[in-house]
Amino acid sequence: MKKYGFGSKNWPLEWRMIGWFTLLLLCIVIFLGSTFYFMLVNHTEDHVGKRALSVAQAVAEIPELRQAFHTREPWKIIQPIAEKIRQKTGAEYIVVGNRQGIRYSHPLPDRLGKKMVGGDNAPALMKGDSYISKAVGSLGPAVRGKVPVISEQGEIVGVVSVGFLLSDIQEMAKTYLKQIALIALILFVIGIMGSFALAKHIKRQIFGLEPEEISALYKERNAVIESVREGILVIDHQGIISLVNQSALDILDLPAQDCAVGKPVQALLPHTRMLEVLNSGEAELDREMHLNGREIVVNRLPIRNEENQVIGVVASFRLKSEMDQLNQELSQVKQYVEALRAQTHEFKNTLYTISGLIQLESYQEAIELITKEAALHEDHVTWVMEKFADPWMGAILIGFYNRARELKIDFIIDRESRMEKIPEHIPHSAIVSILGNLVTNAFEAVQENEERDRRVRLFIADRDDTLWFEVEDSGPGIDEKWIPHIFRQGFSTKKGTNGEKRGFGLARVKQLTTELGGTVLIEKGEWGGAIFSIALPKREVEIDD
Repeated sequence: MKKYGFGSKNWPLEWRMIGWFTLLLLCIVIFLGSTFYFMLVNHTEDHVGKRALSVAQAVAEIPELRQAFHTREPWKIIQPIAEKIRQKTGAEYIVVGNRQGIRYSHPLPDRLGKKMVGGDNAPALMKGDSYISKAVGSLGPAVRGKVPVISEQGEIVGVVSVGFLLSDIQEMAKTYLKQIALIALILFVIGIMGSFALAKHIKRQIFGLEPEEISALYKERNAVIESVREGILVIDHQGIISLVNQSALDILDLPAQDCAVGKPVQALLPHTRMLEVLNSGEAELDREMHLNGREIVVNRLPIRNEENQVIGVVASFRLKSEMDQLNQELSQVKQYVEALRAQTHEFKNTLYTISGLIQLESYQEAIELITKEAALHEDHVTWVMEKFADPWMGAILIGFYNRARELKIDFIIDRESRMEKIPEHIPHSAIVSILGNLVTNAFEAVQENEERDRRVRLFIADRDDTLWFEVEDSGPGIDEKWIPHIFRQGFSTKKGTNGEKRGFGLARVKQLTTELGGTVLIEKGEWGGAIFSIALPKREVEIDD
């Protein structure tokens, strides 16, 4: 069975909120209206009681009234005085009685001489007290002021009772009830209008989503955040950690999630730069940091609200070793692809030549070309495999060789070159990146030369404690004034085509060489071009941050 109450999921959030707000407001208005009404009635009764007591005290102090108690027929004196005062004050009745409670005055003359009703005269007649009481008199329930009448000799000779009927007080309060109800109705209508506006505002703030949708999105968000391999940490505008996933806890070696959320970020990461990003509002991308003996790549991005104000910072962390592994795999694939592409292109040219020779019936020349190409390729591959036991190094050298043939460049690998094994602390991707950038730059440097003068030489040496790489070209060389700037990122003496950005290759070579504890030298070669020499220590060197 479906439910259609305010709490039912079948109702949109906006109408549920309006319904609950209206019900709550109705209860508050009824409660406050009733409370105010009863307070008003009580206040009116208290005010009327004080008024009755004040009138009774004034009547009891009249000398003629006090002297009348010593006459033979006191009611003849007391009744006119009491009635005159009653008419002026608006009291329901003013009753004066003796110590036995016999009436000497009453609004109804036929009740004179009869005993007073109510039974509340004792404190006034016995103790001489003045007070306010509620009792049922001969005219009905009333609020009464009781005051003793004291003679000139100081004796209690009677009592004055001034009363106002409760029914009259209630009628008086009812005149205010309509005003209270009108005010309550106005407030109720204003409250309903406000609940409509508030409900619409809240719905806009949550992008029109229902609570069930928000709950589902929250669960999906947590699942997504926990599923990514990158560590994610978020702080609010006060620098308090508001979100952290398990990957971040593992990478940063932080305590359990419940212990991290809600704490200042500086308590867990004393040297973090997230607070600088929070203050400056400027993102920091691909920054490297050392933490707990591990290299971490971190991105820090400010979180902004609709007014473009920074309300927090999100940081993502990734172990540099994982990124290096991905780069290594990507570089390997690129080198293999480039080698295969160059080799395919060269073989196509050779096949076209062989096909032409066959069509011209120059069979002997075709056989000689096939034999020459096969021997040349086999000799080169065999030599590379013998001199370079590491498959990575062999693959990249064959790729360079095929690329050079495609570009009509005389690529010379020095016959004295040799490398048995790349040390474990030197990533293969670093060697690929260093040689790839240097050789590619050398190829570009000789492109403007005539074909017979396009020469690039590579020398690789595996010495006792050093790996040595030397790349020489026959290009125009490097002007001495550019040498201090040549390794700066973004600096290049060549202009990029089609918006291509340059000036990253040599900067990357310098960065990798420095990280590995090596050195880079630039000299002028015998061919007139540049010689880049790289020396890498075979033993791991500690580098200061």
